[in-house]
Amino acid sequence: MKPGMKHGILMAFLAAGLYALNSPFSKLLLAYMPSTLMAGFLYAGAGFGMILLSLIRKTAGRQGTESPLTRQDLPFTAAMIVLDIAAPICLLFGLSMTTAANASLLNNFEIAATAVIALLLFKESVSARLWLGILFVTASCSLLCLEDASSLRFNTGSLFVLLACICWGLENNCTRKLSAKDPLQIVMFKGIFSGTGSLLIGILCGERVLHLWAVPVVLLLGFVAYGLSIYYYVRAQRILGAARTSACYAVAPFTGVFLSLVIFREIPGTLFIAALVLMIAGAWLSSCDVPLKDTFRKTRGRFFCLAWKR
Repeated sequence: MKPGMKHGILMAFLAAGLYALNSPFSKLLLAYMPSTLMAGFLYAGAGFGMILLSLIRKTAGRQGTESPLTRQDLPFTAAMIVLDIAAPICLLFGLSMTTAANASLLNNFEIAATAVIALLLFKESVSARLWLGILFVTASCSLLCLEDASSLRFNTGSLFVLLACICWGLENNCTRKLSAKDPLQIVMFKGIFSGTGSLLIGILCGERVLHLWAVPVVLLLGFVAYGLSIYYYVRAQRILGAARTSACYAVAPFTGVFLSLVIFREIPGTLFIAALVLMIAGAWLSSCDVPLKDTFRKTRGRFFCLAWKR
């Protein structure tokens, strides 16, 4: 493993753990705030939280040597903001029509979307092992999109979650192009502009805040699950690249699934269990940078060692 890779993987896992709080707690808060306004407040919480951290850093005399965003970065910055407006709105619409556990597991489709877009648009290499992982993840998502085992009718909520993952997959690759710049500034731009855009859309659509106490709670959730998560995600991308960081990020949906099952006491059905098994296999294949033939060789070696010991 190259120097710094462990540090990059650690930051990717930290980002994943923080983001895992999003689906179950957003599902709870949807009972008290409309979805588009909530998407706006989540990103606003991320932006204002990063501004506060920036002020604390300046007060402590820790200016840092990070490169600021420039005019040349404007196309990727604008695309990042627009996609960050669309993605959480789609996710929250999906959450309102499906279970939190289902939505959390479907978030792994972001791995497939990020890797395919990284290959097609940005010519980032994708290994055979990662392609196999993407196949398992896609098969799992297909099962999760079905309402029950006896029908082929799609769950509308799941389709909205998948659309959010595609938006975030493209956004991940745009962010990758900016990852050499100050991550604090990137998150501030994401939060303030994406949050403002979502809030304006929500107000124009007639949404209103009915419970004022929910605003600071959503802002805090946005700071933790979006702000700090994105900050560490961007730093991980510098070291690992878009596809590999997204693969390490695969731990987030499983953490979200566990929290959702505990909080909502949801009993998973047969389709969910089957999808979970496929998703675990896909995430494992996607999250390790070992060539596919080496994986089979190592697995075969372990099997023969166990057989010999027996």
